[in-house]
Amino acid sequence: MRHRIPHGSGAKGPDELRQQIEQARHQLGHTVAQLVGKADVAERARVRAADLKDKAGAMTVQLRVSAAQAGHDMQGRAAKAGHAVQGRAAQAGHVVQGRAAQAGHVVQGRAGRVGHAVEEAVPQPLRGAVRRGMRHPGPILAVGVLGAAAVTAGIAWRRMRHH
Repeated sequence: MRHRIPHGSGAKGPDELRQQIEQARHQLGHTVAQLVGKADVAERARVRAADLKDKAGAMTVQLRVSAAQAGHDMQGRAAKAGHAVQGRAAQAGHVVQGRAAQAGHVVQGRAGRVGHAVEEAVPQPLRGAVRRGMRHPGPILAVGVLGAAAVTAGIAWRRMRHH
């Protein structure tokens, strides 16, 4: 802002001149202060940097919280999926175990019936050996299982040959 003293309006005395000089000094000081404020780039940059640093810190905290929450959510989902798989595997294991036990009882029952039939059909001198086999049915069951496996393999081989 410029203040000019119009021509011909000079000071009428030394006091008035001092007053005009003081007023000009005051205006000049005010103008210089405004210019210094605008020209102080370093201070403005420092203030701006501090603002940006504060914002970056807040964003970092927010991102850490979000990442921790996402990690926690994923951990929960993984645990839930693991429990579901574990439950299904246990259930399947129980089913297989039950079926195996049932098949074992069926085979044992059939082996016992076959043993009695063989005992009745075997001549008297061999009946002692048949009775021992019935008391210890392991070898008889093994022979029965091997026989069943051989029959199954033969059926599968015939089907493969005919197709």
